[in-house]
Amino acid sequence: MRNRWNARSVLFVGVGIVVGAGGAALLLSPRSDTPVATHDPAAMSGMGEDSRAEQGAGERRILYWRAPMDPAYTSDQPGKSPMGMDLVPVYEDEVGADVGVGGGQVAGQGAGIRVSQAFLQNFAVRTAEVRRGALPVSIRTVGILAHNEERVVSVQTKYEGWIEQASVNNVGETVARGDVLFEIYSPQLVTTQREFLGAMDYVRRLREGGAYAEAVERAESLVDAARERLLYWDMTPEQIDALAGSQTVARTVPVFSPATGFIVEKLSDSMEGMKLDPGMTVLKIADHSTLWAETEFYEDDLRHVHQGQAVTVEADAFPGEEWSGRILFFRPAVNPQTRTLTAFVEVANPDLLLRPMMYVNVTVRTSGALDAVMVPTEAILHSGARAVVIVARGGGVFEPREVVLGTESEEMQEVASGLAENESIVVSSQFLIDSDANLRSAISQLMSSAEDAGRMSGHESANARDSAGAADTMPHRH
Repeated sequence: MRNRWNARSVLFVGVGIVVGAGGAALLLSPRSDTPVATHDPAAMSGMGEDSRAEQGAGERRILYWRAPMDPAYTSDQPGKSPMGMDLVPVYEDEVGADVGVGGGQVAGQGAGIRVSQAFLQNFAVRTAEVRRGALPVSIRTVGILAHNEERVVSVQTKYEGWIEQASVNNVGETVARGDVLFEIYSPQLVTTQREFLGAMDYVRRLREGGAYAEAVERAESLVDAARERLLYWDMTPEQIDALAGSQTVARTVPVFSPATGFIVEKLSDSMEGMKLDPGMTVLKIADHSTLWAETEFYEDDLRHVHQGQAVTVEADAFPGEEWSGRILFFRPAVNPQTRTLTAFVEVANPDLLLRPMMYVNVTVRTSGALDAVMVPTEAILHSGARAVVIVARGGGVFEPREVVLGTESEEMQEVASGLAENESIVVSSQFLIDSDANLRSAISQLMSSAEDAGRMSGHESANARDSAGAADTMPHRH
C-alpha cells in the first residue's frame, strides 16, 4: 500500500509541473460539476464510521477523496467516481509532504504545488514578472482597394448625336483635364449654333440701321439665350467665342475631358459611329491620386476604431512601402455572416503605385490602456469561460489563480483583476495544455506510469521508500 501511494506522490509531482507550466487551472481549481474538497472539520461529518474511527485513533488524517483516474474530481466523503471506480483517500501527510503548501490545500484560491528546482531546470520552466504600463492597441486587418467614388466622373451628353471621331478607345488610358475625348455630330447642336449666329447678325443689322435702343436690347437677349443654351449643352466659353469669331457653324463639336485620371469604363467596345441619347454615360474617368480601401473590423475591435482615425496601409506588391490613410465612414450594419463591420479608408496614392482591386494590409494603432497590469499572452490559460495564470510564489511553489482579462495587443494581455504588479508568473508555452480533453489524457498517462512505477518498486526496502521525498522526486520520462 505504501508503494502505491509513493508512486501516486510521484504522479502528483508530475501533474503538478504540467499544471504549474500550463494546465494547473484545469487540474487544481474546482469544477462546477464536481464536489469540492474541504478541510473544514465540520465538513468531515459526512465520512463513514471507519474513517472517523481511524482519525479518532490518532492515525493518518484523511483530507478528502479523489477519483483514481481523475485527480480533479474530489469529494468530502467516500463514493464512486464518474467512471464508476471507488474514490481513494488523500491523507494530510501526503499532501503536505508532496504537493501542498499552506495547510495542505490543493484546490481553490491560495492553493499551491511544490516541485523541485532540478525538475524546473530540467523542463525549462520560465517565469516573468507582472508589470504595469501603457498597452497600445494595434489592430491589423485586410482590405481591397477601389476607386475613390468621390473622384469618379461620368462623361455624358445632354443631346442626341453620333460620335464621328474618338480620341480615347481603351479602358486604362490616362487623360488630362481638357483633353479631347471624341467629336460628336448633333443636329440639335448645329441648329442651336445657327440660332446663336442668326441672333448675333440680327443685333448687328439693328445697330447699323439705327433702331431704337429697346429693339436692340431685345435682340441682344436672344443672343444671350442662345449662348446660354450652348453652355447648358457643355460647349465651353472658348468654343462659343470661337464660333462667334468665325461666324461658321461647326458640323462636329469636340467633347473635352472634365477631369484628370484613368478611363475605367466605356459604353461600348467601339466608340466611333456610336449613337448617343441624352443622359447616356459614354465614359467614366477616375482619379487615382486617392483610393478607397474596403476593410472589415470585428465587433470587439469597434471600441478602438472611429471615423477620421489615421491608419497605415501596406501592399504585398511593394514590400517596405507604407501609405497613410484615414477612416472615412462605416456601413450602418454588421455583416451577419462574418460578424464584421465594413469601413471605407481613404488612402493617399500620390505616386499612383496602388491600383484598384489590390489586397492591402490596414493597421490601426490606438493608445489603448494607459495604466494596465499586463502579462505575456502565452501565460494565460483558457478553460471554458475562465482564464487562469500560474503564479510562482517562490521556493518551488506554484499557485493557479483565476483572473479577469482586458485588452490584448502585441502578444501582451491586460489583466483587469487577479494579479498585482511585480508578481511572478509562469510563461512556459511549451507546457500549455489548452483543453480539458488533453489534460485528462495527460492525467491518465501519468496515472498509468505511476501505477507501473509502484509495482516495479515493490522490491525496494522501506528505508529507500521513506527517503524518496515527493517534492524532490523526478517523474519518469517515457
